[in-house]
Amino acid sequence: MEEISYQVLEHQHIFEEKRWFLQCHASTICRLPDGTLGVAWFAGSHEKAPDVAIWFSKKRENGWSDPVKIADREGVPCWNPVLLAQGKLLTLFYKVGNEIPYWQTMAKTSSDSGESWSEERELVPGDFGGRGPVKNKCLVLKDKSILAPASTEQDGWNCFTDRSFDQGKTWIRSETIRPIAGSVKNSGLIQPTLWQDQDGELHMLMRSSEGCIFRSDLLKQTGEWSEAYPTQLPNNNCGIDLAMLSDGRLVLVYNPISGNWAARTPIAFSVSDDNGNRWSEPQILDYVPCDINQEYAEFSYPAIIAEGNEVYITYTWKRKTIAFWHIRIN
Repeated sequence: MEEISYQVLEHQHIFEEKRWFLQCHASTICRLPDGTLGVAWFAGSHEKAPDVAIWFSKKRENGWSDPVKIADREGVPCWNPVLLAQGKLLTLFYKVGNEIPYWQTMAKTSSDSGESWSEERELVPGDFGGRGPVKNKCLVLKDKSILAPASTEQDGWNCFTDRSFDQGKTWIRSETIRPIAGSVKNSGLIQPTLWQDQDGELHMLMRSSEGCIFRSDLLKQTGEWSEAYPTQLPNNNCGIDLAMLSDGRLVLVYNPISGNWAARTPIAFSVSDDNGNRWSEPQILDYVPCDINQEYAEFSYPAIIAEGNEVYITYTWKRKTIAFWHIRIN
């Protein structure tokens, strides 16, 4: 691919470090029904601490609003929020539980773009392990159904999708996506990110423990996901996310580092103009030299949305705040 050209329109931190909580992680970004941008994340003493809750901020004309707590469970940590706007309804999905293999997915809704929220409800009653979106945003398909990128960490790491045809009231789970034989030797695949290409076909990229990003494609013949296969994109066993521009190009945000639990620096984005087969050289957003995963050099768990040829990106910045970028891709 030719070298990409882009302009940074905005770059800032959403809130001050350590003012409201000691640590934060796993942001999600969404264009809210009122036209503003909203970002949510989990925060507290540290990941997995019993005081970890879901926090939220909106981008107003004079800057980001002070963070407000929008979901909490006394004595039990919350995890991995995902925001979804449909019409005037905003939905927050998040996980609750002391141990990841047995967490539950909860949901709340807002009819005023996050100013107030409903009581929480269990997304799939009786489920322990995780249904609905696990980290990255849902897709709203042409038939108005919601497709959620999901994974569990019980019997190994496994990816699947959850689909709702009734605005999120009930969910239908796909089969678990199996990697091609011999391609996974460690934990497995989690935290997929989805896209629907210009022909309407569905695809996903996945975080892996194998040093590279994996991919699966929905098969027309069977309506099932293909066996997951490794790509040339490096992965450090950390979260990724992508979005599609209006011209069909894909923008992927990731750590371009190969390894199992490798360093979470730098964080960068790459662009593909052929539906994810070839990617541009990574464009660095943040970088601190470090050979292993250390908090002082952690830039991780990106989220991205696209509007036209512009993208909005958030990610964890040293576990102390959330970084925000607004970039135009030429």
